[in-house]
Amino acid sequence: MQCDYIAEGEAPFSTAFSVLKIVTRLPHHLSTITSVVHLGVCLPDVCSNHDIKTLTELVMNNGTLKFGELINIRSPHNPYLFWKDPVFWILVGVSIFIFSMLALGTAYDFYLLQRKEDFAKNNSFECNTGNSNGKINQQSGRITTIQTLDQLCNNNIVKTVHIDNSPSKMEKHCPVLETFHLDMSRLLRGMILSFSVRLNLKTICDRGVGSDTIPIIHGLRFLSMIWVVLGHSCIVAFKYSDNMTYREIMENNFIFQIITNAPYSVDTFFFISGLLVSFLYFRTVTKVDINSVTKTTGFKSGFMQFLGFLGYRYLRLTVPYMFVLGCVQICMKWFQYNSVFEPPTLDHINCPEYWWRNALYINTLFPVQDMCMLWSWYLADDTQFYVLGSILLILATSHFRFAVAITATFLASSWCTTAFVAFSNEHMPSLDDPFALFDKIYDKPWTRLGPYLIGMCVGWYLCKKNCTIRMSKIMAATGWVVSISLLFYLIFGLFKQELHPIIAAIYSSLSHSLWALGLSWIVIACCTGYGGYVNKLLSMSILYPFSRVTYCAYLVHPIIIRVIPMTSDAPLHLTKETVAMLFLGELVASYIVAFVVSLAFEAPMVALLKVINPIRKDEPKKNDIK
Repeated sequence: MQCDYIAEGEAPFSTAFSVLKIVTRLPHHLSTITSVVHLGVCLPDVCSNHDIKTLTELVMNNGTLKFGELINIRSPHNPYLFWKDPVFWILVGVSIFIFSMLALGTAYDFYLLQRKEDFAKNNSFECNTGNSNGKINQQSGRITTIQTLDQLCNNNIVKTVHIDNSPSKMEKHCPVLETFHLDMSRLLRGMILSFSVRLNLKTICDRGVGSDTIPIIHGLRFLSMIWVVLGHSCIVAFKYSDNMTYREIMENNFIFQIITNAPYSVDTFFFISGLLVSFLYFRTVTKVDINSVTKTTGFKSGFMQFLGFLGYRYLRLTVPYMFVLGCVQICMKWFQYNSVFEPPTLDHINCPEYWWRNALYINTLFPVQDMCMLWSWYLADDTQFYVLGSILLILATSHFRFAVAITATFLASSWCTTAFVAFSNEHMPSLDDPFALFDKIYDKPWTRLGPYLIGMCVGWYLCKKNCTIRMSKIMAATGWVVSISLLFYLIFGLFKQELHPIIAAIYSSLSHSLWALGLSWIVIACCTGYGGYVNKLLSMSILYPFSRVTYCAYLVHPIIIRVIPMTSDAPLHLTKETVAMLFLGELVASYIVAFVVSLAFEAPMVALLKVINPIRKDEPKKNDIK
């Protein structure tokens, strides 16, 4: 960062901007108060860090009195160059490959569309086939159906039949179709079309869902993502503000509890994950003979299912995850060398060292100070829960009671462990910062397991009841009152409350599971016809596209949030209006970037997996909950 000259070109030497981090303190006989000051100075760019340190210490020392200590110097003498970082070139190579495949898939998609249109133009006479309209080509004497035109793109198969011009013959032979395959195999065609931007954008923006899906999930997911962005926006804004005591004032505001308790949004994600995994699995096993797919039975069949579960999830999540992780590493390195402020986390150090922990989804098993992409703790926990959930689901198909007993044991163990850790560390959820025990309670899988298991139970229950439950109006009203009251209390109930240490430990232990129980009623009521306006709100089709890119929005939003303070040359001055505008802008920007990342990485991978998945590839798209 260069300093501006007083008059352009008049300075006899070039200057550079440096930031000094100084701990200031008054003499002991006056005060013991210390504070950290970030001081920006313009000096000749020939001054090394050693020269800057010498000059600063001369200024701070006055005789025998020392009023401060220089602890860090940020200067442009060791600039970070993108093109010298091998990770940057890996990202460039991957991007070139991906965008080449996107161009190829999109071009091939439009080629097939053009063939479809040309095929339709060459058929002029219509006949009634019962289920669809048929068209006959006078020159070839062949008849096809409108349905088969779509199959030209979707199945690579065109069905035709020879007929004569007799109406009686036409009516007799229209239902009889013979097929021929195109030159390119279906698998290869499907893999190329998986990168079609048009088809993937159509899937993401699809405003319809199947009758056996759970539309309310889309609304819950989108609202939870908004809550996550709000919480993270405030955390970063407070960290880089010049009126940091403003947070203390805001925390005394009743409404601010929405931000303080934003961690419940992650519990919603855990609940949704467990719900969908369980619901989709039990729905699938009722329609598909899994043994016929795995071509084996017993333990081998279950083991192959387990490998299939893990492989599908790992490929689907990891491709966009690793690309964003590389972007985080590059961005944080650039911020480290170019920003006036210090980066909020040590991603520029931890990501090159410990990225493999993220790739294996085990980063929450290590100290938080070594974590790369701090917000990726959720992905690690959710994947670990998925592994456990897959085992329980497979086990439930043959040993249901045993699976229930194990589930109950894990749930009780999670509660007891959380209570013990909270009590041992004197954690006070009503007074402490939500991240006070991040490395002991907040990010550990054994303390966050409850909502996931409760979600699995709800998914099984809905599948068993086929989303059909009858209850009286009084029961429905009672359920809504209890559920809303519980959720409201969890957000606002501890406002200015002091808890006994034992009560605080119990609250820390059960609060996340209680949140999931409150959501359970909302989902069950909305799925069984007792949701009313809540169901209409959470099931609005306009929310579906935003819900489908939630994963990518979660990956990229912390980068967007960090851009503003890391590229500023002065701290933020916070007001309610400033925080609101920052949040709205960062939310919109996060979703714009998320749509791009999803189209480039997530959506093609999901489409590829559907092509090769023996169970899912033949299912209609609208029957799939993403």
